[in-house]
Amino acid sequence: MRFKKAAAVVLASAIAVTAFTGCGNKAADTSNEKTASENAKEGTKKKLTVTTWDNDISPQFRLAVETFQEKYPDVEVEIIDTAANEYNNKLTVMLASGDADPDIIFVKDMGSQLSMQAKGQILNLDEYIKKDNLDMSIYNNTAEKLQIDGSYYTLPYRSDWYVLFYNKDLFDKAGVPYPSNDMTWDEYEDLAGKMTSGEGSEKVFGTHNHIWMGLVCNWALQDGKHTLVADDYSFLKPYYEQALRMQDEGVIQNYATLKTGNLHYTSVFQQQQCAMMPMGTWFIANMIQAQKSGETNFNWGFATIPHPKDVEAGNSVGAVTPIAINAKTDEPDLAWEFVKCATSGQTAEKLAENGMLTAVQNDAIMDKLVSTDGFPKDCKDALTLKGMVFDRPLDKNIEAIRKAIEEEHDLIMIGEQDVDTGLAHMAERVKEVKENNK
Repeated sequence: MRFKKAAAVVLASAIAVTAFTGCGNKAADTSNEKTASENAKEGTKKKLTVTTWDNDISPQFRLAVETFQEKYPDVEVEIIDTAANEYNNKLTVMLASGDADPDIIFVKDMGSQLSMQAKGQILNLDEYIKKDNLDMSIYNNTAEKLQIDGSYYTLPYRSDWYVLFYNKDLFDKAGVPYPSNDMTWDEYEDLAGKMTSGEGSEKVFGTHNHIWMGLVCNWALQDGKHTLVADDYSFLKPYYEQALRMQDEGVIQNYATLKTGNLHYTSVFQQQQCAMMPMGTWFIANMIQAQKSGETNFNWGFATIPHPKDVEAGNSVGAVTPIAINAKTDEPDLAWEFVKCATSGQTAEKLAENGMLTAVQNDAIMDKLVSTDGFPKDCKDALTLKGMVFDRPLDKNIEAIRKAIEEEHDLIMIGEQDVDTGLAHMAERVKEVKENNK
């Protein structure tokens, strides 16, 4: 087997290629398609609204819409796009209004589906799945991990995990070997120091940490023993100390500068301001698209994410991007057809051809991915995954917990409080969240 998958996590053992008709994973139901055509003849046109984030810099949502419209050309699909860092807040406001729009919701953070379900804002999909006899095995056990109280409220669309991107040209210029697929975080720090060069506007940082707390906290979760829902956060200390040390030594950009400047990690890497960058596999497609459009013109690659000393290489942290239907939608059946299409093998193949991973994974789809024009040479093995833990567990309090940790993360990284104080505050605030939501 060329791509190993973790049986107890998001990816399970590879399955045989499934035959797909249309966008479903069984014989396509044409009832809605006929209705759409009949409506068009009568001068009316059905419409679906879909929420997305950063749609202009990644093809992931556009391809899902295009695949759906190949089957339903008479349905208008309107994209409601928002910047990634504003998406959850905007979605919360939209759903609180009780409107029928958006019909379809791409869920950015898995935990937010819990709050939407608790508020009755998303549809239970059990009857749709049963009616269409949907083959849930194609999702490699991912769909089951998204269930709430034994029911499906979402289906998995994307599946991503962290890898280490690097600029081959900068490494070649420095005469330094590329990052390996078996590198500890200490070795990564040493390598980042070697790759830091220049001063002022000409400076190239050895690596880049975006402002997400996950770019520090995630590495403490790789062992599978810890989660962000904890009573004691001292297990994060070595990773905060490393991030602050690298910042003080000028190996990574200053956190406060990134925060106040609202600098996106995409521009930092694509403008060759850093030699390496830990980021999710979704960024593969961003880079392929940027090179095809001429926005970037340098050789790049990626390696397996570094690992703690006591964790085997190939264990990463990641997440699933689920898709849901607004409970207030005025087009529930058509919205279901969109969800079914977006999470089908047909869409998975199209996404793979554009450098993107989905929850539907098998050897044939993965081969399409690595054969994509623009996929970096010799990086196939970097996608070998021995295990993956969710960056945010499906816990009813995860969004409130995440917010509390993020606020303390900011204070630690800008130097407003020391690491021990910040971690102690995390524990206090998370305990309060749990007590208030018993």
